[in-house]
Amino acid sequence: MSVFRFEIQAQCRETGARAGLLHTAHGSIETPVFMPVGTQGTVKALSPRDLLDDLNAQIILANTYHLFLRPGHERIENLGGLHRFMAWPRAILTDSGGFQVFSLDALRKVTEEGVLFRSHLDGDPHLFTPESTVDIQLALGSDIMMVLDECLPYPAEHPVALESMHRTVRWARAGYAQYLRREKGFDCALFPIVQGSMFPDLRRACAEALLELNAPGYAIGGLSVGEPRELSQEITAYTAPFLPADRPRYVMGVGMPEELPQYVGHGIDMMDCVLPTRNARNGYLFTSQGKVAIKQAQYIEDSGPLDPACGCYTCRTFSRAYLRHLFQAGEILFSSLATLHNVQYYLDIMRGIRRAIFDGQFPALLRASAPVSLTAGASSTLES
Repeated sequence: MSVFRFEIQAQCRETGARAGLLHTAHGSIETPVFMPVGTQGTVKALSPRDLLDDLNAQIILANTYHLFLRPGHERIENLGGLHRFMAWPRAILTDSGGFQVFSLDALRKVTEEGVLFRSHLDGDPHLFTPESTVDIQLALGSDIMMVLDECLPYPAEHPVALESMHRTVRWARAGYAQYLRREKGFDCALFPIVQGSMFPDLRRACAEALLELNAPGYAIGGLSVGEPRELSQEITAYTAPFLPADRPRYVMGVGMPEELPQYVGHGIDMMDCVLPTRNARNGYLFTSQGKVAIKQAQYIEDSGPLDPACGCYTCRTFSRAYLRHLFQAGEILFSSLATLHNVQYYLDIMRGIRRAIFDGQFPALLRASAPVSLTAGASSTLES
């Protein structure tokens, strides 16, 4: 019997927000949870020790597409699996690589069998099928795996989205059948992904079809592909109630810090996004006092901490002036210190949300969160 299990510990009566425990073969995860993105088997600029000792991250995300191309899933399996390969003792979620493959555009061709694509590294042709992406993730040893789905750009016409949604369902059935044939003894879970672009009728149809799989968890995909952020929230709010209340719900590729409580308010348990890591390397830091663009001249002689309300190593130890110096000098240390802070900021938001659910204060926290008014841009698909 698989050790994978989801336990709801508290729930907000007003919004439906949940706090729970997600039990995996590599430890239990407190939800709601934000998962740092470690695309190629590393969260950029952070060591596993940083993630364990400083940040106490309980789960990270890695990418099937990138690890398949380099160094190869068979090589990772021969070296003991992804946990041993990257010296990460806690849970790992891998996406199927579908988002990356579909973003290759001219380098890929979709068929009923799967997706034929050319590597962005050397141009070599490869084929991802629903079955092969399950096999790759089993070789990696992921705790949570994702089915191969088709992710459309925004906007998409309804007939195109309808065809794509049906293909996603067929692929999910094929991938899940492969998972059931092979998963015995692996103690892992496979999540189907709800697609349907920005059309509520297609989202509902997709969710209802995927319920037939009786999967241990479900994801909502196809967001953060260029649509307005308000629409991302609307689609999530509409789709989540069609997913089983006793299973974890995962929204892929979101969001800005102020959006995290809103997604939790829609009944979402799991999220990931490259924003904290990518923005950190580019000199944009999230703080309790607002966003800091560290290159600005106002920080040249600023002896204060990056965020007085943050207890991370960066904020406890270094001034804004020093961080600006590192950034302007192109020092590698800046990326490490900035990423450490941004990831801490996201994880602290989720811990605060979790406490608020237990304390009955989540509605007040949700009302205090900033309104969504920005436009979502397509996120980078080839690095985190």
